[in-house]
Amino acid sequence: MSLTAALAYARHGIPVLPVHTPDRGGVCSCPRGERCDSPGKHPRLRHGVNEATTDPRRIEIWWSHWPQANVGLRTGVIMDVADVDSVEGWHGLRHLLDDEIPPGPQVKTGGGGRHLWFRPTGYGNRVRLLPGLDWRGAGGYVLAPPSRHATGGGYTWIRRPGPPLPVGPPALRAMIAGPPPMPSRPVTHPDRYAEAALEAEVERVAGAVVGCRNDTLNRAAFALGRFVGAGLLDAWVVRRALEEAARYAGLGQAEIRGTIRSGMRAGTRQPFADHAA
Repeated sequence: MSLTAALAYARHGIPVLPVHTPDRGGVCSCPRGERCDSPGKHPRLRHGVNEATTDPRRIEIWWSHWPQANVGLRTGVIMDVADVDSVEGWHGLRHLLDDEIPPGPQVKTGGGGRHLWFRPTGYGNRVRLLPGLDWRGAGGYVLAPPSRHATGGGYTWIRRPGPPLPVGPPALRAMIAGPPPMPSRPVTHPDRYAEAALEAEVERVAGAVVGCRNDTLNRAAFALGRFVGAGLLDAWVVRRALEEAARYAGLGQAEIRGTIRSGMRAGTRQPFADHAA
């Protein structure tokens, strides 16, 4: 069953990898056994998801060695996946999307959660977008039917793939995008970079949609707090700009002030470091 499924996923262009399997008592097949903190969820391959493939011959060799292996699918190639692992996460996602869940593929996970498939966003993994909700994107992987969970449950289809995958709704994509990353190369003019970051973050907060406004504000406050901590932006200017943008987005004053305060405090503790010199 697992081999047949793995080959079918590969024929549809989804890179596959074999994953460890829990026994009926929930003990992982890896050398750690009962001491494994992720039974039946981590790759059997030395290089993990980086070895995932659509090559049917290689897949057949893997499953000849591990015929009971769980089926892992690399995300970010054919699909990204919203990973809902609790009732709280499901309610949070429904609230974010105003109960308009796109009619794409859905998997019931072995632990009672859900996987919702979307077109790739280009973004990587995101942990705790909301309580009980993660995102599996570029460089990530998920288990797929007919894999087994440590609790004894199986991964099964709620809605199988059919038509083209849905695009992630704007509110979800905005939350996944988050603030722009810090540059990996030296910044020649850090003061100008900080001013550009302030402008971009203020625009992002002002345009945030219902359901992700507070999260967007918190991320912006953290990102700009790093520049404040480095002495590249004035804290008062940042707070004022973010407050105006958040009010425009529709947040209440008490929520705005608390979110900015906590986000900037965390950011100033990790000041932006200029390595241009």
